[in-house]
Amino acid sequence: MTSAAATPEQLKGEDWAGEQGRKWLAHIDRFEGMIAPIGEALLARAGIAPGERVIDLGCGGGLTSLALAEAAGPDGAVLGLDISPDLIDLARRRSDGHANLRFVCADAATVTLDDAPYDRLVSRFGSMFFADPHAAFANLHRTLKPGGRIDLAIWAAPRDNPWMMELMGVARSHIDIPSPDPRTPGPFAFADLDYVRDILAHAGFAAPAIEPLQGEQAIGGPGALPEDAADFALASMAIGRALAEAGPEVLASARDDLLALFTRHYRDGEGVMMRNKVWLLSAMA
Repeated sequence: MTSAAATPEQLKGEDWAGEQGRKWLAHIDRFEGMIAPIGEALLARAGIAPGERVIDLGCGGGLTSLALAEAAGPDGAVLGLDISPDLIDLARRRSDGHANLRFVCADAATVTLDDAPYDRLVSRFGSMFFADPHAAFANLHRTLKPGGRIDLAIWAAPRDNPWMMELMGVARSHIDIPSPDPRTPGPFAFADLDYVRDILAHAGFAAPAIEPLQGEQAIGGPGALPEDAADFALASMAIGRALAEAGPEVLASARDDLLALFTRHYRDGEGVMMRNKVWLLSAMA
């Protein structure tokens, strides 16, 4: 291991209004392909009915919003909400011709929607990044009708997600990475379900129904070769920035190790398949 240590700023990587939003956009096909099966499971569980009005929280490039708009039909309406202007621009271009779909670039923690309340709120991995989740979910509660429902996909604990644990293991063999507060805003901020239940209860939601979703995901998207997956991980994830700032030799060595890891998990015709675990959560306002 080198003596380099990743700083909190190097690993933060959650500036969705800026750097992280641009990273997602630059690799959007790979990101969307990687988590598409989870989004499909979330939408199947949500079961949006024709005529419902739906918020897509953290809508990203808008693919989930488009699917929600199809389910809601011409008598329904979907609002895609995201803090990244770059991703909202793409979502608007993709939605051309969908009269029941619009997008707003705003911070969901504080946004006021003139056409609220809505019937439903859905979020595929867009709910775990609030600096003050208690206040944010109280604000989201105000956007829903009494009896309105939220459906969230959130990552289970890192230990239950080998795709992340093994990537972090590679990074930690090259640089020192401090263990963050598990409730720090980020992908795994809601891994503690008691914490999530407390946030929802304080915001005015009923006790949630939660079920696990376990399977595999294709790192870098379906069909990605190990080389593609390694370059994707280093270019798009926070560990890539930290490794790069440790120097070119460290970065090259880490890439070799990632390539070896992904080669072990590669299946011809499918891609680099690694285990994951997600919680699908539903709660009524």
